[in-house]
Amino acid sequence: MNITSAMVKELRVKTGAGMMDCKEALTASGGDFEKAIDYLRKKGMSAATKRSSKAAKDGAVASYIHMGGKIGVLVEVNCETDFVAKTDDFQRFAKDLTMHIAAANPLFVRPDEIPEEVVEREKEIFRSQALAEKRSLREN
Repeated sequence: MNITSAMVKELRVKTGAGMMDCKEALTASGGDFEKAIDYLRKKGMSAATKRSSKAAKDGAVASYIHMGGKIGVLVEVNCETDFVAKTDDFQRFAKDLTMHIAAANPLFVRPDEIPEEVVEREKEIFRSQALAEKRSLREN
């Protein structure tokens, strides 16, 4: 099958993948968009696996202290290169992250700090919500 630039563009718009990746996926799938999307997803997973071995040893430390000094957040955000860490966007991201954490008012920092009773209570709440949503979908 002949892969046209319009087909490549359409797949790129749908997936956000690069032009050459889209062309490769369409060629491998014989022009079938669904198979091409699956191909790109599988390829993306392998690319993510390759990236996971890279060390994120650079980054930034940001802090946020709320007025009155009763709430404070200190966060370290890592990235692969100092080039990225020094950009204004990355610094802003780290600062915004601290404010989001303060606003969320987390009760625990790490999963191993959460008591089992809290985990079970939250699971029960989510089960109830899922059942209620399932019922409402059936009624509609």
